[in-house]
Amino acid sequence: MEKVMVMVVVVAAAAAVAFGVGRSEAAVYKVGDAVGWTILGSPNYTAWTVSKDIQLGDTIMFVYNKNFHNVVEVSKEDYKACNAASPIATYTTGNDSITLKRRGHHFFICGAPGHCGAGQKVDIRISKLHSPSAAAPAKSTATSSPVPGAADAGGSVSGPAPAPGPRPSAAGEGRDLSPEVLLCLSAISAGLIMM
Repeated sequence: MEKVMVMVVVVAAAAAVAFGVGRSEAAVYKVGDAVGWTILGSPNYTAWTVSKDIQLGDTIMFVYNKNFHNVVEVSKEDYKACNAASPIATYTTGNDSITLKRRGHHFFICGAPGHCGAGQKVDIRISKLHSPSAAAPAKSTATSSPVPGAADAGGSVSGPAPAPGPRPSAAGEGRDLSPEVLLCLSAISAGLIMM
């Protein structure tokens, strides 16, 4: 009986290690992926946001032609009204990196006349339900990558940026476990089978 209790404790500890560990590095997302921040081709920034698992501490990059666009962070009301007159922040470099430091919604629009109304706006939401140590479900699409290429002053992508560390998923799916954890889980499994 004592052996069973020890095994239960070991299994619970291993499960906590395997599935409860938070990610070790923040990710970088290029808004719009290969399309970038534009109105050309009518990109769907709502669909782009839904396809991502953007978390607290991640960085979003807006890559665009600064002669035609900008990035304006606004309130919810100004986002809905496409009003850039009272910005929280304005970015104009054509290659703007913004680290998300608070939970909740982050509203961004293009302040060029008519662009927001044409769909150049994005609502990025950091869930209030995520805890820093909770594993998050991995989301992927065939056409997107959480690591954008580096952009030059003209806004064109020159090559891939270094990949961030692994991002855990809800059930350990797709996660690289350390050899120590795998060895521990194997030993536990063998011990349970022998009982």
